[in-house]
Amino acid sequence: NKKQFRSTFPIKHHPTAMEITKAPPRQLFRIFREYQNNHIITQHYNYTGKLEGDRYKDGLKPEAIVFLVICLFIALENIVVLIAIWKNKKFHMPMYYLLGNLTFSDFLAGFTYMVNIVLSGPNTLKLTPVLWFIREGGVFITLAASIISLLAIAIERHVTMVKMKPYHGAKKGRMFALIGASWVLSVFLGVLPIMGWNCISSLEECSTVLPLYSKSYILFCITIFTAVLLSIVVLYARIFRIVKSNTQRLGSLRKGLARKSQKYMALLRTVTIVLGVFIACWLPLFVLLLLDFCCEVRKCAVLFKADYFLGIAMVNSLFNPIIYTLTSKDMRKAILKLLCRHCLITKDGQVKKFGIPFLECSTSKSEVVSHRLEGLETTLSSGNVTPSTIKALYPRILKS
Repeated sequence: NKKQFRSTFPIKHHPTAMEITKAPPRQLFRIFREYQNNHIITQHYNYTGKLEGDRYKDGLKPEAIVFLVICLFIALENIVVLIAIWKNKKFHMPMYYLLGNLTFSDFLAGFTYMVNIVLSGPNTLKLTPVLWFIREGGVFITLAASIISLLAIAIERHVTMVKMKPYHGAKKGRMFALIGASWVLSVFLGVLPIMGWNCISSLEECSTVLPLYSKSYILFCITIFTAVLLSIVVLYARIFRIVKSNTQRLGSLRKGLARKSQKYMALLRTVTIVLGVFIACWLPLFVLLLLDFCCEVRKCAVLFKADYFLGIAMVNSLFNPIIYTLTSKDMRKAILKLLCRHCLITKDGQVKKFGIPFLECSTSKSEVVSHRLEGLETTLSSGNVTPSTIKALYPRILKS
């Protein structure tokens, strides 16, 4: 088998993705059999210096247990949101599809990272390259899906605000296209290493953070995710400009310019939280991976602390349901009913007041009117764009 493999690929290098796709089925099978060599893992980890110390000798470290607890909470939190969306028919609307997709990707991110932690440490050296690629690729795909879902939500909100129409009927196709595109792109990025973009036969090209991944692949992913981040910033900036310019039409409906100014600031705070949490969680990991690309092997000790940076990025999946879903009054009320209906909800459907403002979800007539006129924050924080909200935002345009 080795002779036949060498005759197919006479140059001693690991086959590329193009060579794999062009290879016949039998040769393809032989190529992937090379991924079953367990010694490759030890070789690469030893070359990058990650085997120094006792990390891969003992069991789970205390920090790994902490990350396991965080991931468990991420999974539980997001599954509760998914159940709330599924059980309430009022959420079976296009505007909640992307939020549900984001919640689902965050749930998978928490679950796959738990599996990753369990298979790390001493268990890493027991893996074959193909299992290692599956372990790392699963986390990568779900985290990428979470990031790209944020971009899809920003695109949906921008289109909604520009066209001033909520998504109904035929517009569902655009929603499903965004969801499908986010997962296709995430899976495509995640499977590139196992398809050949790795450094199995070129140790000098290997990443220190992910010893079987090529540094060029790491740089490619950083470029893609940076472009996603910049796109989100640009889209939210345009949304804020659109809302600010069109909200001036509501001057006659408001009590004064001071109140309008407060709404501008509230909207700006919401957008700042959305982008600030995303940047705070992901920027440290982006910087670390960029440092991984630039540093020579064994030269940057901080690269051996990558688990902490990945854990910080994972926290974004913990905050996403709070920022994008729980800020919606209807969603918050549905989740409270799901978790503790008898202790939080009165007989008339109101939420009991405990002195915590964000838990007060009553819907009196005055609050409905206020919410309709002040729906700018909800529009951006939860994607809850309804015809009434749009009529309040753009009364003159809709009449014309």
